[in-house]
Amino acid sequence: MDAVRPLLILAGAFCLGSAAAAQDAAAPSRDALTIGITQYPSTFHPNIENMAAKSYVLGFVRRPLTAWDADWRLTCLACETLPSLDNGLAERETTPDGKPGIRVTYRLRGDLRWGDGTPVSAEDLRFAWEAGREFATGFGPAEFYRSAYELIVVDPRTVTLRFDRVTFEYASAGDFQPLPARIERARWEADPRTYRTRTAYDTETANPGLWNGPYRIAAVQPGASVTLERNAEWRGPAPAFRRITVRTVESTPALEAQLLAGQIDMVAGELGLPIEQAIALERRTGGRFRFAYKPGLIYEHLDVMLDNPILADRRVRQALLMATDRAQITARLFDNRQPIAHSGVSPLDPMHDPEVRQWPFDPARAAALLDEAGWRRGPDGIRRNAAGERLALELMTTAGNRSREQVQQVLQGMWRAAGIETRIRNEPPRVFFGETLSRRRFQGLALFAWISAPEGVPRSTLHSDEIPRAERNFSGQNYGGFRNAEMDALIEALPLELDPERRRPMWRRLQAIYAEELPALPLWFRADAHVWPPWLEGVRPTGHLNPSSLWVEAWRVRDAAAR
Repeated sequence: MDAVRPLLILAGAFCLGSAAAAQDAAAPSRDALTIGITQYPSTFHPNIENMAAKSYVLGFVRRPLTAWDADWRLTCLACETLPSLDNGLAERETTPDGKPGIRVTYRLRGDLRWGDGTPVSAEDLRFAWEAGREFATGFGPAEFYRSAYELIVVDPRTVTLRFDRVTFEYASAGDFQPLPARIERARWEADPRTYRTRTAYDTETANPGLWNGPYRIAAVQPGASVTLERNAEWRGPAPAFRRITVRTVESTPALEAQLLAGQIDMVAGELGLPIEQAIALERRTGGRFRFAYKPGLIYEHLDVMLDNPILADRRVRQALLMATDRAQITARLFDNRQPIAHSGVSPLDPMHDPEVRQWPFDPARAAALLDEAGWRRGPDGIRRNAAGERLALELMTTAGNRSREQVQQVLQGMWRAAGIETRIRNEPPRVFFGETLSRRRFQGLALFAWISAPEGVPRSTLHSDEIPRAERNFSGQNYGGFRNAEMDALIEALPLELDPERRRPMWRRLQAIYAEELPALPLWFRADAHVWPPWLEGVRPTGHLNPSSLWVEAWRVRDAAAR
């Protein structure tokens, strides 16, 4: 069925007259959908590692407690009511050590079932909390589990979490979500440190009891595809498709070719074609596909390995940025659709500071900084220090992403002009994210994107306590190893201020430190290109960390009469 259906679609695209009419009439009977993405998850465990490919796939098969919707509003998915101080599901209190705290109560939806028919219960939340509190497990973000010092099971569907601080994010459960205790607890209790290699999510991925969304994972082909089938125990609105196949094509030209050949029906914007490739495709194909370009909180940047003595010098980081003509790159490669970034906070975020320091393209100033840092041009144009060592840096990204590989080539040329030698080394995304970054094995610069929530405090990426290390099983996302006491203090203080206007100067200072210290080199804020078949409707791109797949039950096959 999967191998035949794309051929039928391709054939239909070239039929005229009565054949086309027959295809339109048959369109509502479509019961399968094939989606192309550019990455394959390094794990399917919901609480281990943050990777966009995993979030997208799990959006079809799991329901977290809360999520940000396409209108950027926090909403309940697995819970009945979003907690608030007004409705009494959140209450201020004093912690046992006399500090201001808060208790937050979540009541699970009564119709939520795991795929084997077992109700999702408070015990599943208790297990997730206990596993997260044991830092050797490697769950992230660690700060959530540290702050949630007690979980009380109120009844089989209700839990109360007690936090040791009151934050403006108190209603958001973030990545905290239920895990099927009857399947996972024994595996975890055997040894929390090795649990991540023995979890059923990766050893028995097709076990229906792991999934509670509209779909369940029915089969995986490692590195290639994930097959989803309807979850018979789902009690929400019925999803339109009997089967969804999420196919990984790490080469973006190959992904486009499969779309044109009818081997896939759509390309997910969250992990799809670079914007310039999609624009060119739209110009060539006319109305064959529907295109949507969604700007969002997607920060393309260069993570910097600050343990590298060359990059530990702030002057070198500043010089690298001033030797980069980002305006030219965005104009030539991205049709000026991706605004230049000056910090990690997007102009679309309510806390963006438009006055933050900017580093314009300035080759002369870059050269002066490198001279000041002790890097002088050699006879071959490459700079060397007093010991004769070359100014050479490794530059990595996700292999097969044509856009990023083009950016690498441009950066290599621009930096060569500044006397900096660049060695390009790329890896498949599942290796790059699952091993190289998470275990801090990169040596120089790493090109990728962070995706955040509205006003998302960047603790995991900037706080010194979030530098991945063995004793926490490499949780945390401060891959570069940034350490700054004032930044740590701001990140700790920001969530405690409930008044948005009082948070604003704190956000302004955070961005100022970022722009001065450059723990990462800001490039631009991405717009995602979504490519859909004309018969698919109901997909709503979000532009933030919660993917459109979380609302797959709203996706529908367009009625032929409405075409």
